[in-house]
Amino acid sequence: QVQLVESGGGLVQPGGSLRLSCAASGSIFSIFVMGWYRQAPGRQRELVASTTSGGSTYSADSVKGRFTISRDNARKTVYLQMNSLKPEDTAVYFCNADVLTSDRLRRAFWGQGTQVTVSS
Repeated sequence: QVQLVESGGGLVQPGGSLRLSCAASGSIFSIFVMGWYRQAPGRQRELVASTTSGGSTYSADSVKGRFTISRDNARKTVYLQMNSLKPEDTAVYFCNADVLTSDRLRRAFWGQGTQVTVSS
């Protein structure tokens, strides 16, 4: 099996910064795309940012210029640096990985989620 373990969430004041990390482990042959989603209460889960194994990245318009996604392929870890945080960034943030398992099955896996709260 494959596990994704997130860390780095918490409470921060508006304008502050947080860095989320997500480490993948288990029966992994390779990882294609790693990304971050978020879900606020009463809203659908939305893609925040993603990155491919080759280094291409995508960021949602709502976070461009404030959030930066990066990845360490050797450590199977993806990061989300969040700056200039706003109250509307408050949500549970989930890590997602598009994985080719050791059995050569392609599957998507999710982390357990980490709460980010932006409030004064």
